[in-house]
Amino acid sequence: MSIDLQRVRADTIGINNRLHFNNAGAALMPTPVLEAMTGYLRREAEIGGYETAIEQAERLDGVYASVARLLGAAPDEIAIMENATIAWQMAFYALAFRPGDRILTAQAEYAANYVAFLQVAKRTGAVIEVVPNDESGALSAEALERMIDERVRLIAITWVPTNGGLVNPAAAVGKTARKHGILYLLDACQAVGQMPVDVAELGCDMLSATGRKFLRGPRGTGFLYVRRELMQRLEPPLIDHFAAKWTAPDRYELRPDARRFETWENNYAARLGLGVAIDYALSIGMSPIMARCRLLADLLRTELLRIPGVVVHDLGVERAAIVTFTVGGVDAEVVLARMSAEGINVSTSKPSSTLLDARARSLPSIVRASPHYYNSEEEVLRFVQAIARLAGSSR
Repeated sequence: MSIDLQRVRADTIGINNRLHFNNAGAALMPTPVLEAMTGYLRREAEIGGYETAIEQAERLDGVYASVARLLGAAPDEIAIMENATIAWQMAFYALAFRPGDRILTAQAEYAANYVAFLQVAKRTGAVIEVVPNDESGALSAEALERMIDERVRLIAITWVPTNGGLVNPAAAVGKTARKHGILYLLDACQAVGQMPVDVAELGCDMLSATGRKFLRGPRGTGFLYVRRELMQRLEPPLIDHFAAKWTAPDRYELRPDARRFETWENNYAARLGLGVAIDYALSIGMSPIMARCRLLADLLRTELLRIPGVVVHDLGVERAAIVTFTVGGVDAEVVLARMSAEGINVSTSKPSSTLLDARARSLPSIVRASPHYYNSEEEVLRFVQAIARLAGSSR
């Protein structure tokens, strides 16, 4: 199955305004997502917010089924959240830790997750340990296996880190977690939308992701998967009357499904947009999307490496559609500003976002370019030419 590039580009109005290589930040929404959201908001203005939610209840409920199809899960294992960070936190802070419990994580772990580890370690006496990398720079599944003992309470890693194209061996980690009966929390924020995701194959107990990145959904959306058998044992760190029914003056009863991790008030237009974005991606096919994303990213890396003074910093044997690099003598923020002036969207990744990895590799702030399947090869070459001009002017 191939992607109809002409059709998906026709559905992407933003390509007429900018060369968008910031899909790892927030991708350009396709027209059906925009139309679904604006149509819903228009209906709220016409008849009222509560009334529109009642009228559109079936469509809104269908978003859970869309997320479930995307992940190979069941709808009752899905919670729809305001963002991926909240989704991850609701899972992580629902776990109980005791002094000496070990949390195993990856060297390229994201700052938002790692500071939560530090807070829980400070509060409970749990300890954080980083799994060594293999020779390619990815988390070593063999090293992880050697670190397992009866004190390991949680394995929590980021599948595709924010600061490069590295793809950690998430499924291999899942095999180790299942083998030893250890809880496994997977941050799939940069993976979902650019590659197939199957929670059974991954072996994760919990998975968090966002809508705004490679899924091409709206900002302010995310979701959480929690395996049904585990969910029944977890008490969310925060609840309201949507998550739990008030059954008596001194009692409450949690919902039986993953919606126990949600709260009552939500942006329903954005939720609907998330569901449409997922359905749009699934209609194209996640395997063709992954193939094209990696083709464009590989082309971009190859061409950047031809430019004197440009260094590509991506690790791993398997690499996703995030390309990070520096231009000799030019600060990453200057590169971003110069590209923006030419109508090109990129972003930067600061050392503080992945502090352990940045320190281990002595990384400065780096430029992050993230193509998506709707980008063209011609756009990749235009981008490379712009970087070559900048690199040439700096010498």
